[in-house]
Amino acid sequence: MRAFAKIFAAVGLALLLALPAMAQAQDAPIVRLSGTLAKVHDAGEITLGYRADSFPFSYLDVANNPVGYSLDLCAAVVAAVARTIDVPSVRTKFARVTAQSRFPMVMSGEVDLECGVTTDTAEREKQVAFSPTIFVTGTRLMVKRDSGIRSIANLKGRSVVVIDGTTNQVAVKFVNEKRNLGITLLSVSDRAQGYAMVKEGRADAFAADDVLLYGMIAQRVEQRQFIVVGDYLSHDPYGLMFRRDDPQFRDLVQATFRELAQNGDLMEIYHRWFIRRTPTGELLNLPLSPQMQEIFRALGMPE
Repeated sequence: MRAFAKIFAAVGLALLLALPAMAQAQDAPIVRLSGTLAKVHDAGEITLGYRADSFPFSYLDVANNPVGYSLDLCAAVVAAVARTIDVPSVRTKFARVTAQSRFPMVMSGEVDLECGVTTDTAEREKQVAFSPTIFVTGTRLMVKRDSGIRSIANLKGRSVVVIDGTTNQVAVKFVNEKRNLGITLLSVSDRAQGYAMVKEGRADAFAADDVLLYGMIAQRVEQRQFIVVGDYLSHDPYGLMFRRDDPQFRDLVQATFRELAQNGDLMEIYHRWFIRRTPTGELLNLPLSPQMQEIFRALGMPE
């Protein structure tokens, strides 16, 4: 709960969201809560899924509290949930998820809102739902600076490590087969293992979303030894993930993002994690891309 209070304080979420789908005139019938909102109302708590290794989106600070860009956005949604179900606050539980466990944990109800780095794809939307896009990235390669590797073509007959169950794994496999590169594809369960395999020479490259590779390098003292190279091998728009077939919660999430964009909080949250030095001391200095500018404007961000 202390971690969640810190997120609220940092983001400054004093939002008064108006949810058109739920707003009721005095003489209108009361809307019956359903789905996630009913679940949270009855239990008095909401469970957020977080990733421990996805800086700056979702990771653990020095006190082992989950923090990050995605967590700040989830905090805004939780504040809106509390107002919608008309309670002073909602108790927040945190559940750690991985690339492999995140989908079943959301679908089963163990996690109500996943605050990580999950790519929104048409195939995944058959199982879960997503918020508006929070970041756009893609698969690239982390290699040792002195390796001479500057593209995936340089990896012919060599090895690439990926995290199992990710879009990065699918992308590298596709390019490998299409170009007949003869790459040996190695899979691990998390980013720390992928990084270690390249550092120790057990793999020639680590394929992952470039923003996560930049973040991973920024967190390590030997950062000058590694670089991110190559063209994008995939297109990966991130979204907060929640259960499908839940129109009340979907409308609330979308309304929250529109309000954040319109009042400037969305850009403030972005700057906190990507432009200024982060609360844990790292500096990424990643300006908002033209694509993300258009996404934020579509949500209502002022010109």
